[in-house]
Amino acid sequence: MTAQVSERLIYGGKEISLFSNPLSLYLRQTGISFVSPHTANWRGYVGTWEIIETSGVERLYLVQLSAHKTYEKIIGLSDVFPGYEKIFAHWFNGELRCPQGELLNYVHGGYASTYEYDLLMEFKQGVLVNKHARHNEALKPKDEKDYPPFLRRGG
Repeated sequence: MTAQVSERLIYGGKEISLFSNPLSLYLRQTGISFVSPHTANWRGYVGTWEIIETSGVERLYLVQLSAHKTYEKIIGLSDVFPGYEKIFAHWFNGELRCPQGELLNYVHGGYASTYEYDLLMEFKQGVLVNKHARHNEALKPKDEKDYPPFLRRGG
């Protein structure tokens, strides 16, 4: 598997990487699908999200979309949601992971790479209900004795 192109999140005026796909449930529920343009984007789209505060409540909105209807034809937010400039993610319940800091361990698959820390944000029906940072440790390199004999060199 190949590492995937991340979604983007605008939060506090900064654009950060998002290692979560909050649009996936909505697409599954509605039967909408896109075509993968390359192995680094199996889902076929990249969304830009923004957390917007109104009256003390922070809500998640989809504010931009670049999606492959076909390999050649790219569509945007207004094609999927006609008449809207931004979409409140009322369907989203779960956690968003935003990697932060230095890359500690690259994994060539999905969003499995480890960064110095992760900003984790929990949402209920598109409303931010909790957030915290998780400090990550660099993985220790494995010694050859940690692998089964059939995977060892000369073994």
